[in-house]
Amino acid sequence: MTPQSNRPESSFTIRDGEPSDLDVIVDYNLRLAEETEDKRLDRVILRNGVARALADPERLRYWVAVSRDDGRVVGQTAITREWSDWRAGWLWWLQSVYVEAESRGQGVFKALYGRIRDEALATDDVLGIRLYVEHENHRARDAYKALGMDEAGYSVLEELWLGRSRAKAE
Repeated sequence: MTPQSNRPESSFTIRDGEPSDLDVIVDYNLRLAEETEDKRLDRVILRNGVARALADPERLRYWVAVSRDDGRVVGQTAITREWSDWRAGWLWWLQSVYVEAESRGQGVFKALYGRIRDEALATDDVLGIRLYVEHENHRARDAYKALGMDEAGYSVLEELWLGRSRAKAE
């Protein structure tokens, strides 16, 4: 159960992502990749990945912000979990953070983050929230810092095998 928050009433509500949100989440993730990293994602692979996440929130859990006026999803974010053996608890990693252009600056991400933070704090073995952000995405970095997040002192390195995901379409 999520603790009550003292955040003011807003023009949107926050809820868990549902299978009926599939199309809008896919669309927002396509926009996110293009806007922040100038990447074009494969819609079929992305749709499969989002559908699998919505069917199994332990894999990736989405939250969405929904307009009270017209019921549209106006923002999203998701978390994955990382077990920290050093700290004997879970770290929640934010990802797929996107707010539609028309709704930016209205507190949508702040509300999404607040809801996720409340749930994390209410879960005894969650130790904190992390995210990665492109170095040049100064607007996002400033928004995250304004919510109390700090630089972690790490760089993210990766080796990706993107062709493997195509073979696993379900």
